[in-house]
Amino acid sequence: MPPLSYTGVDMGIISIIPITGLPIIKEGDDIVGMMESCLGSMGETVEDGDVFVIASTIISKQEGQLHDLRDIEPTGEAKELSLKTGKDPRLCELIIRSSEKILKVGEGPIISLTKQGFICASAGIDTSNIAGDKNIVATLPQNPDDSAVHIREELEARHDKRVAVIISDTQGRPFRAGAIGVCVGLSGIEPFVAYRGKKDLYGYELRASVIGRADEIASAADIAMGQSDEGFPVIIVRGANFIYSDDAKATGFIREREKDLFR
Repeated sequence: MPPLSYTGVDMGIISIIPITGLPIIKEGDDIVGMMESCLGSMGETVEDGDVFVIASTIISKQEGQLHDLRDIEPTGEAKELSLKTGKDPRLCELIIRSSEKILKVGEGPIISLTKQGFICASAGIDTSNIAGDKNIVATLPQNPDDSAVHIREELEARHDKRVAVIISDTQGRPFRAGAIGVCVGLSGIEPFVAYRGKKDLYGYELRASVIGRADEIASAADIAMGQSDEGFPVIIVRGANFIYSDDAKATGFIREREKDLFR
């Protein structure tokens, strides 16, 4: 299969296709097999260049990253964090365990550097759409990039097509209200598209235009994925402008500490 390299700005129509009919995912489930069954029921085929955007929550469920807060004994540090934020001390304990470092604490939010290397609220722990039990929460997949690789390789082997996979999570952003879908794991797609050296509308050379394409695709898919009872945790984005890569990782999004002006 030849590598795909989308370099044009105008790719025509971009399709966002929810995979419908997926059951509730449980630990050990064959996610790709379930996706295949649903695609067949939909009469949908896989095409070269399709990007499968998958909610991190169902990867966490499949990989057994669910935790019952009733089984967690908070430490003194977690209890102090609970007093400052108003969060359940058991959840605070899980946030601490899932973090390399707690960076900022407010009256509610806890911003941390996760074990996976991302900076986000509550270490990316999801407390909604998990198991119909408020005591059951999901931590991020331990290695979302590896999870994306496994799914992509299986999809490509089954269909003999070049595809990409993005594991997405809904996160807030510094200096802006509102959460959006972002990429926390990927395979088969460069996270960025660089327009440096190209000309703008007025003929001036672009010098610093690097676009976070994987995040843009994750955010586009998030519109169809939904956050309440819509129930579409896997989305196909078709016709997107991206560069294919066999070895790119979502950790490529992380700004080097010495270049980070915000921490």
